[in-house]
Amino acid sequence: MRDYELMVVFHPDLDESAVADLLTRINGWITEDGGEIVKTDVWGKRTLAYPIHKQNYGQYVLLHTRMAPTLGTKLERNLGYIEPVMRYMIVAKE
Repeated sequence: MRDYELMVVFHPDLDESAVADLLTRINGWITEDGGEIVKTDVWGKRTLAYPIHKQNYGQYVLLHTRMAPTLGTKLERNLGYIEPVMRYMIVAKE
């Protein structure tokens, strides 16, 4: 098991309950394969560095996780299928 940070940027028009539902879905993918969520930081709505899909804002969420290295590719594939996810990045922590 390794420590990872997962940053997800959601569409700015989502309300808090929709973001919470998407987070439980992502948390489920991680925990069902033996990973764990260490900490979840909801940063809220922030200005993007550049427009994405004609949007200037996004809702940022940072997840600190502990999971197997092979779970990263499966997680990236699943995140690509969720329409409200504008961007995501998985980074291994040292």
